[in-house]
Amino acid sequence: MKPLLFILLAATMLLFAVRILHAGEPAGSAQAIRVACVGDSITYGARIFNREVMCYPAQLGALLGTNYSVRNFGVNGTTLLKHGDIPYWQTRAFKAALDFKPDTAVINLGANDAAVYNWIYRYEFVKDYTELIRSFQSNGCKTVWICYPAPTYPGPYDFTDPIVVNEIIPMIDEIASRTGARIIDLYRPLSGKAELFPDTVHPNAEGARLMAVAVFAAITAEKPE
Repeated sequence: MKPLLFILLAATMLLFAVRILHAGEPAGSAQAIRVACVGDSITYGARIFNREVMCYPAQLGALLGTNYSVRNFGVNGTTLLKHGDIPYWQTRAFKAALDFKPDTAVINLGANDAAVYNWIYRYEFVKDYTELIRSFQSNGCKTVWICYPAPTYPGPYDFTDPIVVNEIIPMIDEIASRTGARIIDLYRPLSGKAELFPDTVHPNAEGARLMAVAVFAAITAEKPE
């Protein structure tokens, strides 16, 4: 009888210790699908009030729910081009995104590349984007999404929307074909909505919501209610 009592007591103590060890962990954290949002200031959420909550990666995380872990690796001003003025390649966020070991990567770069002083290196765009995608694929990332950049509107910045439409978007199509990456169209949902771009380049919180909805729909292959 005493050995049985001892076994029951030991089992109870072990169960209690396990519960203490895991206290505070989010439910299903080990199984959460890791999503890395890679990009420039539009991903970062520049100029959005309450950015930490209202940037598109944060709104995407709210849509996806607790089965997903969404991280924002956006960096203001960065380019996809290695020879751009602020290459994403040289940022700490790029290394952090790889260290995150994402299951899914959503890359939204190219807007800053459309500036005339960066686009002189246009012939390197396909090569550099392909290499960026391969860096995630070789790191265990199951799905890489690449985005058509959001539109820009006439204003004080040096970005030209025709470069995005006539050159960058066709290049992204080619890159997807080469690499097996999948495409998310962020241009169409925000086209004709200049009121969502207070400075003509960066979407406000509502623009970020439309981006999050488009990415959510792509990742889950369904639209939120």
